[in-house]
Amino acid sequence: MEIKPEIEIEIPPVSIPKISFSETDEPKISSLSIASIRAKKELYESNKSIVKPIEHLPEEAFNETDVLLYWNKYAQRLGDKGHKIMESLLLINDPVLNGTVITLELPNEGSKIDFESEKQGLLGHLKGHLHNHTITIDVIVNEAVQTKQAFTAQEKYNRLSEKNPNLELLRKTFDLDL
Repeated sequence: MEIKPEIEIEIPPVSIPKISFSETDEPKISSLSIASIRAKKELYESNKSIVKPIEHLPEEAFNETDVLLYWNKYAQRLGDKGHKIMESLLLINDPVLNGTVITLELPNEGSKIDFESEKQGLLGHLKGHLHNHTITIDVIVNEAVQTKQAFTAQEKYNRLSEKNPNLELLRKTFDLDL
């Protein structure tokens, strides 16, 4: 005895859409398997920014005044963003220029570590604004470095008169007290 189905069900053919990628589209990869994670990593590596060869990067001449100008602007920008510690590290001593090597003296090893974390951002800023991509920064730790800070009015006056001797003439001319 043969059983015949009473209802016939027709299943329409399923068409799978073909996906094609143009040069600008990135393929969508599911992250449900280890292979897809590997594929995403390879895609990320292939899409990294292309680094220009060193021979095509500018190497314009600059002087210490230019370095100080952009150094202080960068420090001020960090201060405005709330990075006061990094700002004070940049302003603790003036950098010294020797060719394209900028040397900065810091008071301790902890300061050097903090500075190293921001060094690449500073280098990028200086290289871009000074149009010279051969700039390097050397950090020297000098435990004996002490910042001179004046606390009393007399100490402040003495410190300023060291910087500008005409201050004494101004004080005498107008008969000013400290």
